[in-house]
Amino acid sequence: VSPGCRGAQGRFAYKLLHDLFDNYSSALRPVEDTDRALNVTLQVTLSQIIDMDERNQVLTTYLWVRQTWLDAHLTWDKDEYGGIDSIRIPSSYVWRPDIILYNNADERFGGSMETNVVLRSDGHIMWDSPAITKSSCKVDVSYFPFDGQRCHLTFGSWTYNGNQIDLRNQLDAGDLTDFVENVEWEVLGMPATRNVITYGCCSEPYPDVTYTLLLRRRASFYIFNLLLPCIMVSFLAPLGFYLPADSGEKVSLGVTVLLALTVFQLLVAESMPPSESVPLIGKYYIATMTMITASTALTIFIMNVHHCGPGARPVPPWARRLILHHMARLCCVYEVGESCKSPQRAQGGQAAVGDTGEPGESPGEGQVGTEVRGCPWDHCLCHHDALLRNVGYIAGCFRRHRANQRRTGEWKKVAKVMDRFFMWVFFLMVFLMSVLVLGNAA
Repeated sequence: VSPGCRGAQGRFAYKLLHDLFDNYSSALRPVEDTDRALNVTLQVTLSQIIDMDERNQVLTTYLWVRQTWLDAHLTWDKDEYGGIDSIRIPSSYVWRPDIILYNNADERFGGSMETNVVLRSDGHIMWDSPAITKSSCKVDVSYFPFDGQRCHLTFGSWTYNGNQIDLRNQLDAGDLTDFVENVEWEVLGMPATRNVITYGCCSEPYPDVTYTLLLRRRASFYIFNLLLPCIMVSFLAPLGFYLPADSGEKVSLGVTVLLALTVFQLLVAESMPPSESVPLIGKYYIATMTMITASTALTIFIMNVHHCGPGARPVPPWARRLILHHMARLCCVYEVGESCKSPQRAQGGQAAVGDTGEPGESPGEGQVGTEVRGCPWDHCLCHHDALLRNVGYIAGCFRRHRANQRRTGEWKKVAKVMDRFFMWVFFLMVFLMSVLVLGNAA
């Protein structure tokens, strides 16, 4: 195109702009018949999800909003203006529909950017404007971090009713071709629906276009940072039963695990809205903390059983039969020299040692009696009464000491069997809870 032709085009454009807006007012609805509704077409393109604030239930998105309508007062014959078919002018020059986001959650109510509009010779106007919107979104965190959300973006005219502006969606869904992938959320779709609602304030219908943004959370970040550490810490709790009672660290381990889970619980609670629906991972934390609290209480009880002293009562017969025989064989608890396949009760071996002499006397005492009865009366000093009383006293002390040791050992074995039994029970509980959480997530 020659420079002279370009200059002619510029002069025609200035003349066209002057002629169009000489007697034009952007305050009135641009229709020839005021009783007819003006058709406005809306199309939304999702460019980016900036933020999803679950605690305040606000979704921040970057949108491209396209509105098209027909202005009956802005038409021209393109042949009279050097063949100019379209011009681009500031949007403030023309009448614009007051289409806003109904569920706007921005405190500043910042609308679309003041961009240019494309005006064609037949009066059709196309207005493309980018907008960063903050919309209210009802967040359901029942299955966090394996949750999905449905956020609505409702657009409509604020002052014009359906008899003045007929708002329609151009496509059946929002445009996702230019969407920038989000690291936390996956967009499954953005269907669009047109609704006509009659509000309580007015008798006229008000049409709106609602875009439903279908989101699914990418859970890998939360699995590796919140769920897996909790599962690994939870498997430490049953090991407190395996820890030897004499180490003095059984209760400390349970309390430490409980504090660690409390920290994870606080991290989840800070990002979740204070609603009645408890997240799935929160339920797992609460169940695990309850289990660890119960295991710590049982550990304290078993520690008392383990440290039963010589003054304790003997093990009851039912406990001896149930715990020391059946449960010990089930949990593979055996003393040195025993095995799981052929368990031998420790108290039986100890009783055999005590049966070397007659009932009620120790081996030393039986041997002394034999010597007393076998030695000649006039050649042995053992016949003195004082010596016999001292030997009987020593033998009695030895029998009482051995009985106390046997009683203490039985209570220690009862505590050990109970430790092993509860260890396997709590291991099974942790495994079932983990499988239940993953099953609900699926």
